[in-house]
Amino acid sequence: MATRGRPRTFDPDVALRQALDVFWERGYEGTSLNDLAQAMGIKSASIYACFGSKESLFRQVMGLYGATAGEPPRRALREGPTAREAIHAMLQATADQITHPEHPHYCMLILAAPTGATENHAVREFLAAGRQGQYAEIKDRLSRGVTDGDLLAPPVGLDAMARYYATVVQGLSIQARDGATRAELETVITCAMAAWQTLAP
Repeated sequence: MATRGRPRTFDPDVALRQALDVFWERGYEGTSLNDLAQAMGIKSASIYACFGSKESLFRQVMGLYGATAGEPPRRALREGPTAREAIHAMLQATADQITHPEHPHYCMLILAAPTGATENHAVREFLAAGRQGQYAEIKDRLSRGVTDGDLLAPPVGLDAMARYYATVVQGLSIQARDGATRAELETVITCAMAAWQTLAP
């Protein structure tokens, strides 16, 4: 009769949330397997058995991040009644999330691994693909605005306009990491929305 392995003594969902907290606080390269094991309350072997490698765990963590802290800006972008209102709401939701008092003040998609060792190139490419997806969502929402008739096709082109607002999103994260307050980020958002009239007169 085959013997069964020992049952897990931890909740994988709870452990994943604990891993998110560590990666969010320290970034990808600043987080060691020992850091993760201590925070998750399990041995390194259990991390490998349940989640795979550190990179695999990080990818799963980013999925959780996207479904939790990363979701309000995306939802605001989807649900805004006009393109302009959607972009404005997305920027405000972003500022809310990256200055939340209970979280590190930055977006993981932007700053969890902006540079680093050659062996972590795949992680940087993974995050870059996520940022490209963010840009694509902004462009799609602008395109919908043109289709719906609440946005005239901008003279600069939808690509340029979408890239501008994606850059503002990323810049907000850097500003927050460097100590900008929610009120200070609101002034950036005000300027970004004032630019709307020039981009799409």
